[in-house]
Amino acid sequence: MYPNLMAAQLSRAARTRIGRSLAGLGMFASAPIRKGQFIARYSGRKIDTDTADELNNKYLFEINARWTIDGSSRRNLARYINHSCRPNAEPYFVKHVIKIRAIKNIKPEEEITYNYGRGYFDCFIKAVGCKCIACRKKKAKARAERRKVLARKRARALKSSAKKRK
Repeated sequence: MYPNLMAAQLSRAARTRIGRSLAGLGMFASAPIRKGQFIARYSGRKIDTDTADELNNKYLFEINARWTIDGSSRRNLARYINHSCRPNAEPYFVKHVIKIRAIKNIKPEEEITYNYGRGYFDCFIKAVGCKCIACRKKKAKARAERRKVLARKRARALKSSAKKRK
């Protein structure tokens, strides 16, 4: 009937979703993502770093000493990518555009993370403790080891008190 009209283009199925994470909201893979594959673009207003230093905002991504991206808009889906000490993604720059790519193969339902860097870690994360999976596993292992040591001490104390009674 209308031969010159193009068929509607369907958008590509989303490979990511935003959901609950151990650190708040996070970005998760909804389909497998291969190593090196583009995941998201960190978007927002480009502001000078001096202005950014005055803002009370956690979603600032410094491009260089002069420019910073204010990614606080909720349209910026990359702002939901959380920090990890053992990340599966990394940011990279194309001119003044920040893109996120996978550095490992990411399975469906796995959280997408990248390392925010030492400066951000020291300012915002260190005081409350890192909540990434790698640090949680490390803390759990240390707690389990402490429990074993305490259990051995209690067992020795019980043996020695039993010997004293005899």
